[in-house]
Amino acid sequence: MSGQRGGRRGYARTARVNEVLRQILAEQLERMEELDERLGMLTITAVKCDPDLRHATVLLASMTDEQAAALEPARVRLQAAVSQEVRMKRTPQLRFVADPAVATGQRIEDILRSLDD
Repeated sequence: MSGQRGGRRGYARTARVNEVLRQILAEQLERMEELDERLGMLTITAVKCDPDLRHATVLLASMTDEQAAALEPARVRLQAAVSQEVRMKRTPQLRFVADPAVATGQRIEDILRSLDD
């Protein structure tokens, strides 16, 4: 029984960390838009941390090659912001990817529109 409870608590912890990271990163990206306008139109849909919290994948609604290029140097600043705002043993290394769910949703929408024609 305690094994189940610990598993649930572990998941809840990861979910809480994911949400806190999403909020911090969204705020920081908004602030960083003044420094680099390419970061302005980015929307974070989710953050998924590994269970050991060493790595975090940041899912973005869409991401152009130009935005990806701007995110790489910004990654260090974003990690530093996370480190300053959240007390964690180690700050997760961030990785940015386009959210596949958004692309799938767009594909389904395109298919449905083609059926209407």
